[in-house]
Amino acid sequence: MITMIKVADVVVLLVMPFVLTGVINRVKALWSGRKGPPILQSAFDVVRLLRKSSVYSTTTTPLFRMAPWVLLVTSLASAVVAPLLGSEPLASFAFDFVWFAYVWGLGRVFIMLAALDTGSSFEGMGAAREATFSTLLEPSWFLVAGALSLITHTPTLHEALALRVDSAAAAFVWTAAVAALLIVLQVETARMPIDDPTTHLELTMVHEVMVLDHSGPDLAAIQVGSALKLLVGSSLIATLLNPWAGESSLRAASSNLALVVVVAVVVGTFESLMARFKLKVVPLYIFVALGAGALALLATTGQMGSGR
Repeated sequence: MITMIKVADVVVLLVMPFVLTGVINRVKALWSGRKGPPILQSAFDVVRLLRKSSVYSTTTTPLFRMAPWVLLVTSLASAVVAPLLGSEPLASFAFDFVWFAYVWGLGRVFIMLAALDTGSSFEGMGAAREATFSTLLEPSWFLVAGALSLITHTPTLHEALALRVDSAAAAFVWTAAVAALLIVLQVETARMPIDDPTTHLELTMVHEVMVLDHSGPDLAAIQVGSALKLLVGSSLIATLLNPWAGESSLRAASSNLALVVVVAVVVGTFESLMARFKLKVVPLYIFVALGAGALALLATTGQMGSGR
């Protein structure tokens, strides 16, 4: 059964990133009164980009060419330890949530460096914004992961996410973790209420502005890496919501997949119905995740103290 789950993980890893991107685009289209593109349109776009050649500026260095593939590899590395089907992932080890944070951070840093490597002040603006937001975001992840690890008494990510809400403290930690991870997902995948990956307007660009000079297979690698991060982040939230999380069973796997799609629908609806924030409000929005993580950790330590 474990082997079948791991094979299913690989299949999900290959297919679901494109499905989730398509679901979000379709939800946004429906909210605006349009039919929208096919669900697998992003996969078709990647194939089209792979058939093209990349164009490089004479001002860029080999770092610019490396960055998209580093993002893709780090996204895959995070997916390896994520419970894509709500149970044991492809790989698991003690404190793998630290590995998870650092591989996401490494991919982000390389994309920022590639943006600076172009010598464009426009892309430098996006890199500066990204650096500011990630500085606030990473502590949120560690606070949430630490709280879940403490309350479940386990150092592995997939077991910590399989939280059983059997006490008031557990319910509080669960609620705060879901709220914080939803914001982490939005920020990491360029879907927070300021960034708009479908436009080229300066005031709405954060992630997208950093990849304007990428083309061909390099841009395809960035798009696949971003879609993988969307799948991984959605899977974390889905595992928290899944009542059968931790089981190596068909009901756990199917429930997790269904919940991943629900998360994508929620993200698409959120993007469609919520007005864009002013740029100065975005740090405050990320602070909500930081505050939720801090409160979750306090609730966990409070329970541990009362237990002793």
